Order: sequence, then structure tokens, then C-alpha cells
Amino acid sequence: MNIIGNKWIFLGISSALVLASIGSIMLYGFKPGIDFSGGTLWQIKFETEPTVGDLATFFTEKTDVENPIITTEKETESYLIRIKEIDETDHSSILSGLKESFGNLEELRFDSIGASIGNELKNKAITAFIAVLVGISLYIAFAFRKVSRPVSSWKYGTITLITLFHDALIPAGIMALLGHFKGIEVDTNFIVALLVVMGFSVHDTIVVFDRIREHLRGDSGRTNFDTLVNESVNETIARSINTSFTLILVLIALYFFGAPTLKYFILTMLVGTAVGTYSSIFVASPILTLWRKKA
Repeated sequence: MNIIGNKWIFLGISSALVLASIGSIMLYGFKPGIDFSGGTLWQIKFETEPTVGDLATFFTEKTDVENPIITTEKETESYLIRIKEIDETDHSSILSGLKESFGNLEELRFDSIGASIGNELKNKAITAFIAVLVGISLYIAFAFRKVSRPVSSWKYGTITLITLFHDALIPAGIMALLGHFKGIEVDTNFIVALLVVMGFSVHDTIVVFDRIREHLRGDSGRTNFDTLVNESVNETIARSINTSFTLILVLIALYFFGAPTLKYFILTMLVGTAVGTYSSIFVASPILTLWRKKA
């Protein structure tokens, strides 16, 4: 398969996806969960389902809560109620009032986080994301320091950084779309999913780069660099696809049959794994050859 010869097609596809993701994030932004913005998220399932309007009336008339945001969760036939931060005393009082007004209920989830803690979590999540990107890139540059010709070792690290950003940006763009049209919120699970995606993606990229390194050591400059890279990619492509496919099958099963609360965590990993496999094969190596030609 002439991957390097058709590099502009593959890079064009990636560029279109990246630009669409950037546009989605800039246009819609992310809808932050209570992990980042603070507040209370309450998930309740009633034996006799009230209407959203009835629940909203209860909170505004019988409690001190203002402007509750109430949505339905179809998978569990429950209600997601987002309100200001409340303490355990208010929690118990409101829960008793709900039982009196609407009958038996089941409390599926109750999370309450202060605004300052939410802001701290957001800052730490961003710091962790950047630290992982930089740390992996520096490690790759160090690991490939003995094959600095015809491409400098630091360029391997920089290309890895580009592909990891590519792999994280596309699922992030999808979550921005879902946040705008479906009301899906991003929380710490979203950051964890992106970090897992980057860890898996860099594994595939290292496999390809390592095969290039082996060929460079044994070739001594006799073979054209583009040809050598194309051979290296073809030698590892089956392994990369097969490894990723097994993970994708597991993630698909978890998406459809797993816990509803982890649905979008799994979706982020699923999209990221597919994109990461693509970038390791069709993005990282072509960029390497282009950078070498420019040099």
C-alpha cells in the first residue's frame, strides 16, 4: 500500500476533521458538568412519573432553589436535575418533599460540588492534559536520539505531539457538538478518556517509528527515505489495525450495553481510538517525510 505516495489524500482527510472540530469548539464551546462549574446534579427515578413542569414547579414553589434545569434520561427513565450547590440538610429535606408530592422514588445519583472546587478541578485537568502532551513528546525525542539522521530526533517528538493533539481534538469537537444539540456535559471523565486515548495512540505511533528506526540503522542511507518509511508503515499496519479493532469491539459493546452514566466516556474513547489508529498510520509517517524533504 503506497501510503506515502498518497499522503496528501490522508492528510487532507485529517485536516478537514481537525478544522471541523476547531470550528465546532469555537462556535459552540463545551457544556461544563458540575465537576468544573460547581453545583448539584441529582438523578431521580419515580415510580409514577411526573412531568418536567411539575418538578420545576415543586422546586420553585416549595424550596429555595431557583431556576432548576430538569431533563429526562430515556435509558433509565429517570430525571436529571441540576440546581445550585446544596448541603446534606437541604438534600434530605427536598428528598422528603419529593416523596410527599410524587410518591415513591429511587435516587440514582447525587453529586454536589462547590464552585471553587469545580474551578480547581478544571485547572488541574487542563494542566494534566498539557503535561501529558509535553511529557510524551520529550520522551519520544529522547528515545530516538540515536537516529538523528536523516531526521533529527526532536522531530519525532514534535510529530508525536501533533498527532496526539489531532487525536484529542477530534473527539473533543464531537463532544462540543453533542453539548450544543443534545445537552451533553463534559466532566473529569472526559479528560480521563482523552488521556487514555493519547496513551493508546502514542503506543501505535511508537511502533511505526521504531520500525523506521530499525530500518535506518540497518540501511546506512542506501534506500530512499520515503520508500523506507512506506515499507515500515506497511510492515506494522496489520498489527496496529488488529490491536485497535479488538479494543474498538470492546468499546462498542460497553457503549450499547454498559452503564448509561459512562456512555459518553466510552464514546470519547471509541472515537479517539479510531482516530488515533488512523493518525499513527496515515498522519505521523507522512508528516515525517514532508519535514525531511523541507529540511
